[in-house]
This record gives sequence, C-alpha cells and structure tokens, in this order.
Amino acid sequence: MSNKKNIEPLVGEELLQKVKDLGNTSKEDKARECGYFTETKNGVERVNMMKFLNAMIDAEGIELDSKSVGGGRGGRSASYKITVQSNKNLLIGAAYTKQMGLKEGDVFEITLGRKHIHLKQVEKDGEE
Repeated sequence: MSNKKNIEPLVGEELLQKVKDLGNTSKEDKARECGYFTETKNGVERVNMMKFLNAMIDAEGIELDSKSVGGGRGGRSASYKITVQSNKNLLIGAAYTKQMGLKEGDVFEITLGRKHIHLKQVEKDGEE
C-alpha cells in the first residue's frame, strides 16, 4: 500500500475551487489531487479521468442529457447554494422561483436567524 491516504473525491464548489487553485498543472494531476484515483493491488496508482471529468461537468451545472421539459434554453441547474455578491446582495435565481411557481409581485416576509434567513410567502393584502 502507498502512503497516500484514500480521500473522498471532491465534488461541486469544492472541486471547482481546488481545480482553480491547482492552476496550470496537468489534468491527471488535478484529478489525482481532487481524489479521483485508485490504487491497484500491486500499488500502482490509476487516475480515474472519466469520473473526474463527469464530476467537473456536474459541478459546472452543465446538462448533457436531454432531461428538459418544455423546450427551454437549458442553462445551469439549481445548486441550492447562493453567494453574497460584491454589492452585498443575495440573488435568488429563476430556477428556484420557477420551481416554486412564483409570479412577479409575490411578497415575502424575511426573518433573520443567527445563521439563516427564512422567506415566508405572504398574500399581497398582508394576510398569510
């Protein structure tokens, strides 16, 4: 056995950030550093490029399978994570509002917790 520990392969934002941090290294080195390798019984390390590339595609939100319903333009899939923008705003994308069936003018009450934000939909006339 090698002295490299078996690490869980990175996915999502962690994978994208690690690949970005690795800069100009080879694809194989990036895959290895992100945990996409196995070790044979003889101690030979094999990089699993296919799993790595598929994880990159998933992390980027690229939809290769034609699962879309209704002839939309495609785009990124919802990751259920948002990032605070440079102007300190949070933007909730159309993927989420479409999924919830929200319409222009829908109103929400914002409740701030210690480490969370709750949005509670309210009727336009102030009733719940």
